[in-house]
Amino acid sequence: MVFNMKNEEISKIFTIFTSLNPNPTSELKYSSPFEFLCAVVLSAQTTDLAVNKVTVNLFKIANTPSKMANLSIEEISAVISSIGLYRVKAKYLKELSQKLITNFNGEVPQNEKDLTSLPGVGIKTARVILNTIFDKKVIAVDTHIFRVAKRLDLSRAKTPDAMSDRLAKIIPQEFLKNAHHHLILHGRYICKAQKPLCPKCPISEYCRYYKTNVLGKDGKE
Repeated sequence: MVFNMKNEEISKIFTIFTSLNPNPTSELKYSSPFEFLCAVVLSAQTTDLAVNKVTVNLFKIANTPSKMANLSIEEISAVISSIGLYRVKAKYLKELSQKLITNFNGEVPQNEKDLTSLPGVGIKTARVILNTIFDKKVIAVDTHIFRVAKRLDLSRAKTPDAMSDRLAKIIPQEFLKNAHHHLILHGRYICKAQKPLCPKCPISEYCRYYKTNVLGKDGKE
């Protein structure tokens, strides 16, 4: 059986997502573009929950580029030591803060080229920031989104960056702003890697994975 998600099906799944959660957003806690930038950098290979536990203390002492840049890497490390790769991430936070001051007047830049010039900021991180903070219609593909897109058969792109570009082309403009958050939350809580909760999935009727791996040949579970 060949599955290719049609345009009308793509519209239907995002209509369903929107009806269930009209205003999805990041689960990272922040109160400024700079704080969000730091939180996203810290979230690499770490859960949002773990990041929120350290940033609540970090941002009390360093919630601006100048304050962060004035801390030593050791001081930053001490606050964020409970998350993975904390020494490397502490170095990133200090260096990106210094570069924001030197090159961008202390402001978080609003384009991908400038964002990816910052230490610790790759394409995925840049697009998360552009989408969440600056309302750009881009999609940052992490492991959750890559998995969900593959299972739904939204795209068969081989890499996260290629997947990001493809999804931005096929998802209707009216849904593109929130598509990143809809897909990541769906992957985090429903379409899990090991045990996807297909019986609870609101879009299972459009899912290639569900049709081929859960339903039997007679169309029944």
